[in-house]
Amino acid sequence: MTYHLLRLPEVMRLTGVSRSTLYLQRLAGLFTPPINIGPRATAWPANEVEAIIQARIAGRSDEEIKALVTRLIVARASTSDRGAA
Repeated sequence: MTYHLLRLPEVMRLTGVSRSTLYLQRLAGLFTPPINIGPRATAWPANEVEAIIQARIAGRSDEEIKALVTRLIVARASTSDRGAA
């Protein structure tokens, strides 16, 4: 499986929100956390960003998006577990 990672400027461009808004959404459980890709670098899996954008377009409530974010984080953890095996 191929994964595509997005750096912060691209996530901001795709979502249309500022850096501070993105991190506030993260704190509110409305966006997934970035992953570390290096000592001073983070990125988001493109599929997670796309899923959240699609949920917003579909008019999902904040509670539904929080549930989506939880599912995405769980899926991320199970994917990394499989990769370590």
